[in-house]
Amino acid sequence: MSKQVTTVSEEGYSATNEIRNFETTIDANGEDAPDTLESLLAAYASCYVPALRVASKQRGVEDLGAIEIDVTGDLNDDDKLESITFDIHLEADVDDEQSDEILERANELCKVHDALKSELYAEMTVEGTA
Repeated sequence: MSKQVTTVSEEGYSATNEIRNFETTIDANGEDAPDTLESLLAAYASCYVPALRVASKQRGVEDLGAIEIDVTGDLNDDDKLESITFDIHLEADVDDEQSDEILERANELCKVHDALKSELYAEMTVEGTA
């Protein structure tokens, strides 16, 4: 199995991505659409949501309720990602031990997390205030 995306740029630094029957635009300059790093951060957090939900059920927490992930990507002097931080807010009330177990399992399940270099894995915190 493989995934297929077609990316087209007619001019400039903006590109349209055809993903199955969907279309999304990414603008490297961030003028007309999210830039490439913003898109990566959004994809990472979007992938982490279902990973959290599955991980929580596997670790005995049936319903996390609403999930909000505030993502920060810090850049180095070359404007490349140096670090990523997730501040995760959950509607459910989970203790520190449950949070640690859920995060450990979610890290195993998240496909974007798996695809990133280990030095760019998100540092994460969890709060019960979504």
